[in-house]
Amino acid sequence: MQQQEAEVTKKIESTSPAVEYQLIEIDSIAQMLKCSTRHVRRLVDSGRIPRPIKLGALLRWIKSDIDHWFIAGCPSCRKGGK
Repeated sequence: MQQQEAEVTKKIESTSPAVEYQLIEIDSIAQMLKCSTRHVRRLVDSGRIPRPIKLGALLRWIKSDIDHWFIAGCPSCRKGGK
């Protein structure tokens, strides 16, 4: 039984790509934008920054998403609507 489980695990590991995301906190984004953490929260509420990942009460962002957004000149991330 353990041998079968080991074989299945080995197949899954070899076929599924390992994806790792570096997550950053609101403090890091505020420091990068040279603003307060409250202002970053306002940007989130207004849809002007990429959406965070919620981990319980914590907010985290994928660093590459923020880097691309920042390099693009911080465009609005809101889609459609008003």
